[in-house]
Amino acid sequence: MQNGILPLWKEKGMTSHDCVFKLRKILKMKRIGHTGTLDPSVEGVLPICLGESTKVAEYLTNAGKIYEAEVTIGASTSTEDADGDVVEHDDSHKQFTRQEILAALYALTGTIEQTPPMYSAVKVNGKKLYEYARAGMAVERPTRQVTIYELTLLSEESSFSGERVTFNIRVSCSKGTYIRTLAVQIGEKLGFPAHMSQLVRTASGTFKADNCFTLQQVQELVDQHALTANLFELDYALEDMPKFDVPTDLEKAIQNGQVLDALHALQSHERIVFTRDGQAVAVYVNHPTKEGKMKPEKMFNRLPKEGDAE
Repeated sequence: MQNGILPLWKEKGMTSHDCVFKLRKILKMKRIGHTGTLDPSVEGVLPICLGESTKVAEYLTNAGKIYEAEVTIGASTSTEDADGDVVEHDDSHKQFTRQEILAALYALTGTIEQTPPMYSAVKVNGKKLYEYARAGMAVERPTRQVTIYELTLLSEESSFSGERVTFNIRVSCSKGTYIRTLAVQIGEKLGFPAHMSQLVRTASGTFKADNCFTLQQVQELVDQHALTANLFELDYALEDMPKFDVPTDLEKAIQNGQVLDALHALQSHERIVFTRDGQAVAVYVNHPTKEGKMKPEKMFNRLPKEGDAE
């Protein structure tokens, strides 16, 4: 069975689950998980966890993302992207200076509030919002805070005009950010209905577009018996966490997943990683009820079992 992280380039027209389904057939294995849903109309970086690496999928899912999007000013849609029905339009001639658009982007940089679109997988009372939307049911959507680390205008024009105005942006953001909702918010700042007309995810955590393989390329690597050499170890998902070598006197305790005295590093970091020979063997976090103690959040099968030869 393969173990590792496969940086996949998800192509348009497929769901993230479609990718996992196809990879299970290509790799002939079941233990595969993706690291964050991409809509069918969106292409881009989708790290896939194989085997033991599925244990770190949540860390990759929670990592920051970078997108490149096209924003269209002049019409809003039911889904906030180009796939939905137009629900509001303004066909007046519009004219924006570059500075006006930059000001709108600046106003939406930092911590902002977003209300997820009705056509989204956010759950309310155990049911996904898009299920309510398809049934024609109105439901109160939870507003949440997200962080826009950087919002860059990629289009180089000095002015933008027309009944429909489009421009391209790059967004570096936290988990949970809806770029299509951000496009609507940009339109609100400019005073017109808007939607996201195109989207590409160019980075997910530390994985970039040039790391990625398409499904066809994955099949070719399998045929050439070259896939393993192109996988990233699960440690790649733990890069931002402090690392500590397993102390000899605690090796058995860590191997058994015991509660331990908390390390000082957990006062300033959410998680720490114990390693052996440079490889992660456990992720520890502060114990939720025992002050001054820490407990394992993830255990990896890398320490020798009792009686194994060294």
